[in-house]
Amino acid sequence: MSMRPLTIGTIVEGQGEVQALPVVLRRIAARCVPETWLDLPRPYRAGRGSLLKAGGIEAAVTVVAEANRVDGVLVVIDADDDCPATLGPGLLRRAQECRPDKQHAVVLANREFEAWFLAAAPSLGGVRGLAEHLDLPAEPERPRDCKGWLTSRRTDGQSYKPTADQAALADRFDLDMARAHSPSFDKFYRDVERLLTKSG
Repeated sequence: MSMRPLTIGTIVEGQGEVQALPVVLRRIAARCVPETWLDLPRPYRAGRGSLLKAGGIEAAVTVVAEANRVDGVLVVIDADDDCPATLGPGLLRRAQECRPDKQHAVVLANREFEAWFLAAAPSLGGVRGLAEHLDLPAEPERPRDCKGWLTSRRTDGQSYKPTADQAALADRFDLDMARAHSPSFDKFYRDVERLLTKSG
């Protein structure tokens, strides 16, 4: 019996997410839709400012939807100092109005993608130079410099670099622990699950 194909296009802002986001998506897909063959074209990278401006997310969604004949489109950007619950719905509405023929999900990592790693920090001990034993931050989504937090917990004298380290951490962090301690990752997980099961 052949696996059902499903193509999900993705839009990210950071270079590290180009490698890391597909890793996380495949891990979730293996749980939620193991019978599905997931096709993930290389993420389309666009600056956060360009996505937020008038016509910005619409242009990116159009490129992704038309270039790869996708079933669904997922947008993942950092919330920074914005409230995800305020900014996210507006961006989702714009994406849906632009391409109503596709399933869409828009997720703002609060405050940044790496906050999801902090929310599962104990599961990352010993990975990519991190200390063997890592404590869970009291409020994983509060730090403004999650990359600095990761650098400060390394024992190899190296700095955390998204392009070198993000995909490896994405492959190892505990998804359930991250969901339990990061509301924005829990939303991401639920949105991805919906996208995987309702697209196509």
